[in-house]
Amino acid sequence: MSARAVPFHCPFCGEEDLRPHEAEDGTSPHGSWECHSCLRAFKVSMIGQLRRPASATSSSTATGGAR
Repeated sequence: MSARAVPFHCPFCGEEDLRPHEAEDGTSPHGSWECHSCLRAFKVSMIGQLRRPASATSSSTATGGAR
């Protein structure tokens, strides 16, 4: 997974008019974006990966894997 993944839609209004957000002092916090449709700024960050439940992995391997 890339550390520079770009969001495709605003999480608030769903529009696609997103641009990197820069603070007034010229700094650009990592993962900050602004939506020019609803005029909101937001930050995207990855928390981590989830572990698959043991029942989901064992049932898919028992039936022959993914479809």
